[in-house]
Amino acid sequence: MLFMADEKLHIIPHNHAISRQKRNKQNGHSSVAIWFVGLSGSGKSTLANMVEQELYNDGVRTYILDGDNIRSGLNSDLDFSEESRTENIRRIGEVSKLFVDAGFVVMTAFISPFEKDREKIKEIIGVDDVIEVHVDCPLEVCEERDVKGLYAKARAGEISNFTGISSPFEIPQNPTIRVNTAENDLDTCVNQLMNIITQRLPLK
Repeated sequence: MLFMADEKLHIIPHNHAISRQKRNKQNGHSSVAIWFVGLSGSGKSTLANMVEQELYNDGVRTYILDGDNIRSGLNSDLDFSEESRTENIRRIGEVSKLFVDAGFVVMTAFISPFEKDREKIKEIIGVDDVIEVHVDCPLEVCEERDVKGLYAKARAGEISNFTGISSPFEIPQNPTIRVNTAENDLDTCVNQLMNIITQRLPLK
């Protein structure tokens, strides 16, 4: 049931005694959201997993929010229309904000095709708390990989509103970092990312 406007006036957020700053101090590192953006098959989930292993080995508290996993649970009620995609990203933004507040380095692996939605994420979490990673890979390379067989199904008309085929992907104009998984091997991409991420982890 949707809240009426006047009912929302009775929602009063509670200020808890343990702050994000205290959690960060306890963890020994700052918290941040690393948002992996890119076409299906570009390598978002693979990079997120490899980065998480590096951070975990360094004692950093981490968590990954992955597109298919979230679509199987929290956002299982959403379809793939533009409206649902926007809501999918909005919800993940709110969840990521909670993880950042809890002191985690949270990584998200979502296509996130629309610039307006990516900008909304920065508003929700805070622009200074988002590392936007454009996992850059040409459509033809992603389609050659087709690790999940989705491009073939999209070409056959079995999947509608598929990014890159029947739905647009708006290339990020000003990501924090752009890594090209077609031109570089995974280790090189991970090293590029870790150079950026480790600069953000020291406590302020």
